[in-house]
Amino acid sequence: PLLNNEEREKMEGTLNYADHCFSGHATMHAENLWPSKLSSITQLLQLWDLWKLTLQKRGCKSLVMAGAHGLMQGMMLSFGGLQFTENHLQFQSDPHVLHNSYALRGIHYNKDLINLAVLLDQDEKPFLHVSVKFQDKLVKLYACEAGCLNEPVELTSEIRGHTFPVLVTQPLTPLLYISTELTHLQDLRHTLHLKEILAHEEH
Repeated sequence: PLLNNEEREKMEGTLNYADHCFSGHATMHAENLWPSKLSSITQLLQLWDLWKLTLQKRGCKSLVMAGAHGLMQGMMLSFGGLQFTENHLQFQSDPHVLHNSYALRGIHYNKDLINLAVLLDQDEKPFLHVSVKFQDKLVKLYACEAGCLNEPVELTSEIRGHTFPVLVTQPLTPLLYISTELTHLQDLRHTLHLKEILAHEEH
């Protein structure tokens, strides 16, 4: 059935800010969610149901209700361990599994689209690359790496994007925070209560 304007706006709003999706560890290594082969319609439908159940139980109920686009967004958030909180989007992948490069493109946040990549430098050390495709010129986005000890960086739409080191904190905290609120990120460093922050190769 066709959606009226109000229903469409509500659905798009769900995509732009996905409540507390995705809570829990990343699904990147969950082989039952990323099978190498599907040989029947029945298997495809079973996989569809498993994804819906997984996302619903991990804070993504509103995305699942938004249909195929919402489900795809939830799958992408889950793959990398990305989670929305009340004030920010956090990348909480386990630093111990960042041995491969991968990119997540078109992450919806406040109408803007964020691209996040895990890349390896010449010494095989991981770092993060972030770029933004702004849809709403009035909104600014800021980001800081694990611990937020450094002043948050304003994200721009420049093609070269922004790079952030992969830092490992004790206790473990997200590797990256993105928010529309600069003061929220500035305050965050005082609430994490970390024992230490190490470069990825030192942990």
